[in-house]
Amino acid sequence: MSGTGVEVGVQSARSQALAVLRIRSRALAVALLPAAVAVVLVAGGVTGHMTGGSWDVARGVVTAVAVLVLIAAAGIALVVARSRPAVSPTVPITEGSAPDLYRLVRDLADRLDVPAPSAIALTPDCDSWLEDRTHPAHGPPAEGAAPQPPKEEGNGVRDGRPAPRRPAPVAPVLVIGSPFLWWMRVGELRAVLAPVVAGTGPSAHPDIAAARRFIRGLDAAVAVTSAPGRGPLVRTVLGGAGWVTRLLLRSVRGHAGEMERGVAAAAAERAQAVDYGVRIVAQEQVGLAYAGWDRLLTKVALPAWRMGRWPSRLDAGVVSALTELSRRDRLAEGFTSRLGERPACDLLEEPGSVDEAASLLAARLFHGGPAEQGPDWAPVAWQEYPDEVVDRKWRMDAARLHRVLDSLGVSHCADPATADAKGPTLGRVLDHLTAEATEATEAAPETTAAGEERPLFAEESEDGEESTDGPGGLLAAGLTAEIAREEAAAPARPAPTGQGPDDALWDDGTLPLFPLQPPRTGRELLADHVTALVCCAAVDTAGAAPGLDWLDGPSLLVDGERAADLTPVVLSLVEDGDPIPLRGWLARLGVRPEKPVRLV
Repeated sequence: MSGTGVEVGVQSARSQALAVLRIRSRALAVALLPAAVAVVLVAGGVTGHMTGGSWDVARGVVTAVAVLVLIAAAGIALVVARSRPAVSPTVPITEGSAPDLYRLVRDLADRLDVPAPSAIALTPDCDSWLEDRTHPAHGPPAEGAAPQPPKEEGNGVRDGRPAPRRPAPVAPVLVIGSPFLWWMRVGELRAVLAPVVAGTGPSAHPDIAAARRFIRGLDAAVAVTSAPGRGPLVRTVLGGAGWVTRLLLRSVRGHAGEMERGVAAAAAERAQAVDYGVRIVAQEQVGLAYAGWDRLLTKVALPAWRMGRWPSRLDAGVVSALTELSRRDRLAEGFTSRLGERPACDLLEEPGSVDEAASLLAARLFHGGPAEQGPDWAPVAWQEYPDEVVDRKWRMDAARLHRVLDSLGVSHCADPATADAKGPTLGRVLDHLTAEATEATEAAPETTAAGEERPLFAEESEDGEESTDGPGGLLAAGLTAEIAREEAAAPARPAPTGQGPDDALWDDGTLPLFPLQPPRTGRELLADHVTALVCCAAVDTAGAAPGLDWLDGPSLLVDGERAADLTPVVLSLVEDGDPIPLRGWLARLGVRPEKPVRLV
């Protein structure tokens, strides 16, 4: 470890922190300036040096301005002091539930010669950081904080005096990404956390801590003054306070960025002495874990969330997803040998309970699901996923597709005399989309100006909206409207019953905080629903089965193997109106499109 490098980083951060504090002092001086002038004018009048009509008028005007400025400054200071800084939604980990993890972090802090974090929390994301939660609104320090020395008792009059309300400095909370605990080995986790834990050293510096408190207060005050739902008078008053706090925040922004860069540089330099070689390998695992986590959320968890089910072991699913990735990708072949080492989740006493809590929080953050499980928001285990999520999703989508066809007056079968002509069949959709494409081809030129075939969907309009004039457009628009009606008719989500420090974040108007995907277009919805109907027909008439692919989500299993060639043939039908590839695919598998499928 280079002591010079650490000192340079800390000094750089301290100089920027002092610049932030000087801006705070200048703001205070500006607020006190009218009062100081008023004091001078009043003193001059009392001593007889500033008398006369003009001096009396100036004295009265300046005194009134000073009083107004002081009242405004006091109000702004009160807003900044009372505003609650934002706190990241996390799963708290007490020392009793993870003594080995706390021991690892404290040993790491001892090796780095920095204060140990006051507590540990998990976040459902691939990142780790330190978070200051010393604001009074955040409550008392979490369990696991370093014990404070007992207060000395006095005698006589001193016994009746109230104890000082200012608490001793508390180290920040260490927030760890929950996927790291399940995918990384213990040594890799220690190497990744070393630069993060090393940041507690600069954080304990009084100047840096004071500058951070000031910046967090300004940021929280801006959020408070911008909140909607205020009355006209309150909105006007808070608007003025918000303008001042935003001005101060812009003034300190550059210094704050440089300060944090200095802190990061000092922490990285200090962490060089701890597991440097292991950290290089561990950083590769960070990128791999991020890729697997993102794929798991978007491809596997999101379909379940949309159905009112939440996978209760997302972190364990990361291991399965990355193991599958290592099997498919030759570049990741060496990663499976790591699975024989001790995983970092063994540092938890009850990893299953922690994984469940983190999975529920992930659904809340990335999808906006309820804060607690209920009849319409139930957990699902991975072994139940194919039947409880995949199969139900397919049949719900197939039922919705046929409801929209009914609303459009589409006939069930080209030959009414055919058996089961009124049932929900795949052939009904094939005939409808094929007929629409044929009618469009007869009514319009077969090629465009560029010589390309005319697609089943009309081109998007200039404002980005999909037109419903082209073939398939009405069906896609009907699906979009049907889904919107279902979402509007869904019951309101109950508010969380807990009173934790993160309750202010549980506002249905702001959730999800991090949406995974933009809203699906009508074209994508139609392709998804046709695929679901094809899968239902394959399961009911050809002996296929629903399955879970850890990287691609819901999948159709034919003879135990994933049917990876289904998507292209469905797109040929949906986008081009060409049913030949799909009909050939159905014939090879023995799927009978004229047979009704089972719906939910």
